[in-house]
Amino acid sequence: MTINIILLGPPGAGKGTQARRLVEERGLVQLSTGDMLREARSSGTEMGRVVADVMDKGQLVTDEIVIGLIREKLETVDAPGFIFDGFPRTLPQADALQDLLAGMGRQIDAVIEMQVDDTALVERITGRFTCANCGEVYHDATRPTAKEGVCDVCGSTDLRRRADDNADALKTRLLEYYKKTSPLIGYYYARQKLHPVDGLAEIDEVAEQMGQVVASVATVSRDEVYSGA
Repeated sequence: MTINIILLGPPGAGKGTQARRLVEERGLVQLSTGDMLREARSSGTEMGRVVADVMDKGQLVTDEIVIGLIREKLETVDAPGFIFDGFPRTLPQADALQDLLAGMGRQIDAVIEMQVDDTALVERITGRFTCANCGEVYHDATRPTAKEGVCDVCGSTDLRRRADDNADALKTRLLEYYKKTSPLIGYYYARQKLHPVDGLAEIDEVAEQMGQVVASVATVSRDEVYSGA
């Protein structure tokens, strides 16, 4: 029995941070579109060569290619569950993922929507920086490093800010999210899969909320198995 989860929320809501928590604490596997494309490009597989060819030409990777990468992962990785982070982003992608999972006898068990206030989100993002070595995320005001310029986790001094972590760039990214991705909230609500959490709460509190969702979904899935549903 596996549990498949989608994380939804605008850029900067903390999806990556919470996905890592679920990976560490529950053994789930994070399926990040960007990571899968980078892995495929250097893998030497047939799908990897397709990805490399498209990217080398400066073209956009199609939904079909991404779905193919997801299928490969689902077929080859043994895990208690998967987290879809950054996919789907559009309604057609959601339909494609639904069809893929149905064909494999699987389903999306929960869609966790990380709800945020846009103004507070801008304040959060403009102060954010990340360790380039281990990926730990910090913030100037709410989570600075214990020693200035040094990562608390791995000791690296390679701390970086994303070029688009500024107010103007974030507003553009938010507009893109609301135009293309936010319709998924209604899509999954209608399928009774949506579970909202407070994305602006403290990291541990958000993790606790998400843990409760995962536990409730796991209980339902287990009961369905035992009842023969």
